[in-house]
Amino acid sequence: MRHYLDHAATTPLRPEARDAWLDASEMVGNASSTHGAGQDARRLLEEARERSAAVLDCDPIEVVFTSGGTESINLALQGLWQARPVGTDAIVMPEAEHHATVDTIEALVAAGAVLRAVPVFRTAAIDGRVFADQLPGAALATALVANNEAGTINDAAELASSAAQALVPLHLDAVSALGHLPLSFRGLRGDAPDALGLVAMSVAGHKIGAPVGVGALVVARTARLSALLRGGAQQRGLRAGTQDVAGAAAFATALELAESERESETTRLAAMRDRLVDGILTRVPQAELLGDSSRRLPGNAHILFPGAVGESLLFLLDTAGIAASTGSACQAGVAEPSHVVMAMGRSEQDARSVLRFSLGRTSTDADIDAVLAAIADAYARAVSYTHLRAHETGRNL
Repeated sequence: MRHYLDHAATTPLRPEARDAWLDASEMVGNASSTHGAGQDARRLLEEARERSAAVLDCDPIEVVFTSGGTESINLALQGLWQARPVGTDAIVMPEAEHHATVDTIEALVAAGAVLRAVPVFRTAAIDGRVFADQLPGAALATALVANNEAGTINDAAELASSAAQALVPLHLDAVSALGHLPLSFRGLRGDAPDALGLVAMSVAGHKIGAPVGVGALVVARTARLSALLRGGAQQRGLRAGTQDVAGAAAFATALELAESERESETTRLAAMRDRLVDGILTRVPQAELLGDSSRRLPGNAHILFPGAVGESLLFLLDTAGIAASTGSACQAGVAEPSHVVMAMGRSEQDARSVLRFSLGRTSTDADIDAVLAAIADAYARAVSYTHLRAHETGRNL
């Protein structure tokens, strides 16, 4: 039996979302066509947009459907950069962002942007004071609502308020937060001036049980944003191309279900996570929970296992039927230390010795029991292997 504890990477498809996708996929017609079949498809598409907007607390016209979180983040960051006022070249970015953000900003820096980096605390929380100090005169700013590796929840309202006061457009990456935290685009915007403060927010469907390949970028009506894909006027001209009606329907269905379950699931998952963490720390006293101990996503357990290479520990757990992660799935298979852990002030060796266990709606007590039954032996073997490799190579691993 496989025990899946990697919901932060992707969570199982909801049957209701699958059914919504299948039903919508049987509809014939392009939503941009003017004939009856096309207008039937358009009606279903706009209903999905309205349903999504109701959960995200924004206007339906502000929901731009995308292929997922990475595209949403790229559209926000590249779009804001390309539409920036002349003479503004700085981008404000915290140091522990997701690679979809980090890599995009690195490409913009290569094209002439100036990075204003913001440190994070040892918990991975963004330093709000430095964030605010770096904003004046910037072209744009970006930040995570909740850290995708450490699970730490940031004060998104404070960040949005600071951006609004500095008259700087802000993008929030809410991909990891979706389904776990209340997200109100309208509430986070507050009394921000038009086109300033929070102007864009990214979300992804596969984190809440929608199919892989659908997500959304919430874009304020007054935002100045350039399109990445051109060739049509779909979605306010911000994303050209034939719209995915079935994907939108499935996304809206999963979003509504995730929101309806959110409060009860938060309580259930937090209790399971605490049992998991307590059990691991009891069986492996050397281990350490990283991230904020209280302000964290309910299903996240980000744990440092000193002396063990995370990839080795991951392999040993996998052979025991347990699926976890060494960090962001976007970097899985890449033998490099976690930039998030290093941004938290940890060593490179520590950054190679972490595992992220993440729980979701299909998680059970049996999953926790499986980890607790296997972790001590897996850790001992991983440490032994690390020492052996260090002896063979004459250096620390």
